[in-house]
This record gives sequence, C-alpha cells and structure tokens, in this order.
Amino acid sequence: MFAYLWPIALVMIANIIYQVSAKELPVDMDAFASLTICYGIATVMTLVFFFIFSGGGLSGLMEEYAKINWAVIVLGITAVGLEVGYVFAYKNGWEVSLLYVIQSAIMAVMLLFVGYLLYSEGITWNKFAGIAVCLAGLIMINKKGGSE
Repeated sequence: MFAYLWPIALVMIANIIYQVSAKELPVDMDAFASLTICYGIATVMTLVFFFIFSGGGLSGLMEEYAKINWAVIVLGITAVGLEVGYVFAYKNGWEVSLLYVIQSAIMAVMLLFVGYLLYSEGITWNKFAGIAVCLAGLIMINKKGGSE
C-alpha cells in the first residue's frame, strides 16, 4: 500500500511547495533567468538521485541515455511550457488559491477524453458525474460576490 501512496503524497507536497515558490519568484526577475537556475538545480538533483539509487555509475547513465525516445524529448519541452505558464500566470496576478484548482479541474476533464482516445480507458457515468462536479466547482470558484 505504501508503494502505491507515497508517489501521490510526494506529488501533492511538491505541488504545494511548487505553487508557493512560483508565486514568490521576484517580480522584477526575468522568468527565463529564474528557470535556468531552477533547471540547473533539477539537473544536479536528478543526477545525484540517479547515482545514489541506480548504482550504475557513468556507464549506467550512458546506457540509460541510449534508451531515449520521443517522449523524453517532449516531456522536457512540455516541462518548460508548464513552468513558463505558471510563472507568467503568477506574474500577471493569478491567485495561488485559484490557478492550480482551475487548471486541475479543466485538466481532469480533458484527460478523461485523452485516456479514452489514446489508451482506450473507459468513460463511465461516474466519470461524467465527476466532470459535472468539476464544472460546477469552476463556476462556484469564479462566481463573483459572496462574502469577499
């Protein structure tokens, strides 16, 4: 059970810290300059983790690099897209309490259809009900008025 739960716990904790960090980047700092530092740190950390956890050394790293396919390249490109999108959204005034929630709800709906079209994952009535809840939540989150 732990092996099933720890990755999602890590994603949740890292996402909270990520969103706060992205929101707190210096407003007057160039977004791309800040991301070069971010990716430099990420590169060093992932290399250290590779050497610690794989035990393969430099030759093992080269063996792994030989397995590259299109998805590795596209993942790198889209990671930059995610980072740039979040950084500029926060620089342009998005609230930390809304950006990720709105993005996640829309993404959940879109990924239901991606899963169906690309991976033959089923779309059940429960999933349609979930879509309705996501959409209702988006309406409520964006509704003006109330006790603000």
